Amino acid sequence: MTSKDHTILHVSSSARRTGSSTRALSKRLIDTLGAQLNDIRIIERDVAAGLPFVDEDWVNANFTPEDDRTLQQKQKLALSDSLVQELKQADTLVIGVPIYNFGIPATLKAWVDMIARARLTFRYTESGPEGLLTGKRAFLVVASGGTAVGSEIDFATSYMRQALRFVGITDVTIIDSSETAKGADAATARAEAQIAALQQQGVRAA
Repeated sequence: MTSKDHTILHVSSSARRTGSSTRALSKRLIDTLGAQLNDIRIIERDVAAGLPFVDEDWVNANFTPEDDRTLQQKQKLALSDSLVQELKQADTLVIGVPIYNFGIPATLKAWVDMIARARLTFRYTESGPEGLLTGKRAFLVVASGGTAVGSEIDFATSYMRQALRFVGITDVTIIDSSETAKGADAATARAEAQIAALQQQGVRAA
């Protein structure tokens, strides 16, 4: 299935620039998506170098009505605004998720904090929060040393599923390259097989 001007947001979070399973597999996945869909545009967002953490000034700026924000408050939210805009533009997300100490990297958590914005990516209703970014698809490319995806000590994939669901993204596929300590080649082969299966099935547009 093809889609015109299909935009992929690629979020990398591995601290490793070389030898990273999530970076290599994410590239392979994006190549597969690109072979299936026309007019691909890729937005690269590498958070490994770090993002600002939410602080008091950021919170105060975020909760100030947009028309009432000072120049300083607007500048405080400028990066967050850019990250939200990237997310809004994307049809598909490919997020590299290395599991560090049973959870996601702090830099990826900072990205989530920056894009979870009331009135922009979700809103509060009488029945609870409602995500505003519906109609998108996400792939989580997951790698770990000893934590199995879906196990009781895997707090990374459940968190990312919930974070994405919170902003309206419920179509989430996991590419599993976990437990490399038990065999890196086997973990990589498992993930590559999952990517190959997507190609055989025909990648659908979000």
